[in-house]
Amino acid sequence: METVIVTGGAGFIGSAVIRHLIEHSDYRVVNFDKLTYAGNLESLLSVAENPNYVFIKGDICDQAAVYQLFDEYRPSAVMHLAAESHVDRSIDGPADFITTNIVGTSVLLEVARQYWIDLDDNKSFRFHHISTDEVFGSLGPSGLFNEHSPYQPNSPYSASKAASDHLVRAWHETYGLPVVITNCSNNYGPYQFPEKLIPLMILNALAGEPLPVYGKGDQVRDWLYVDDHARALCLVLEQGDLGETYNIGGHNEKKNIDVVKTLCRLLDKKVISQPQGITRFEELITYVTDRPGHDQRYAIDAGKINNVLGWQPEETFESGLAKTIDWYLDNPQWCEHVRDGSYQGERLGLAVGD
Repeated sequence: METVIVTGGAGFIGSAVIRHLIEHSDYRVVNFDKLTYAGNLESLLSVAENPNYVFIKGDICDQAAVYQLFDEYRPSAVMHLAAESHVDRSIDGPADFITTNIVGTSVLLEVARQYWIDLDDNKSFRFHHISTDEVFGSLGPSGLFNEHSPYQPNSPYSASKAASDHLVRAWHETYGLPVVITNCSNNYGPYQFPEKLIPLMILNALAGEPLPVYGKGDQVRDWLYVDDHARALCLVLEQGDLGETYNIGGHNEKKNIDVVKTLCRLLDKKVISQPQGITRFEELITYVTDRPGHDQRYAIDAGKINNVLGWQPEETFESGLAKTIDWYLDNPQWCEHVRDGSYQGERLGLAVGD
């Protein structure tokens, strides 16, 4: 049985990847996760008892632990998703992003390289690095990011992810490590930690709390349903050409304020009684000071993965958002457990100019 190691597999995207691999493949999947504030094993309860799933608690910055992981489980592939990933938190404390996203990736690459060199048959091994469109910076009112767009990161988070992308490319070009890289647009869907826009708005609305929109809410993002992303990642893992990068987007450009208003309208239809004092959820929208260095627009050209590998998103933004809201309405216990932890919906990312 071939083994895939997924780093950061208890996170939002990582858990979706693991659920997809367990449900749609014969791989043994080893989840290697430090279980920081955003890691949640409850997101993997549906596969936790599957004999093809293994969880190992560990830190990608711990070289000895990573060596032991590779030595014990002998992977045929690595899907590297472990990362600090929230822009606002990177503004408040960039050091964790540098440590995890840059140093951690370098540790993982070097262990993978030594392991790959020592394999008797190393032609089937590959290292899949999962990254973000934020490494490309901010777009103007037109145009799309493609695989040849220049890197222009504007936040500590995106700079740390850009650095990790460059390390992966360097290990391929210098040492021949068989790698593939993917850069994705904004993900949304079930099990997302509520510091991100869509789950924060859903949970705040249900609690009758303000829906904080940065600035005028005119920032544009391309939205990708997480299960569509998981399908794309697994496709690239198996069929992507070594040394290549693939951009993954949802073909759903939306202003942040339009996302919030659409969400409010859906909640109006799905929730029987609004919180006390309002008749529509949109009344809870509150405009707050924008975050420092907020990128204006991201948009992905996903033509390469479509034309070369035949991938297309299955969800429209409207269908994906409806599924997401339904999941949060149906899983209040998961939401309560998350908000009982280290984050209760407070504002982050005001360290500059606050």
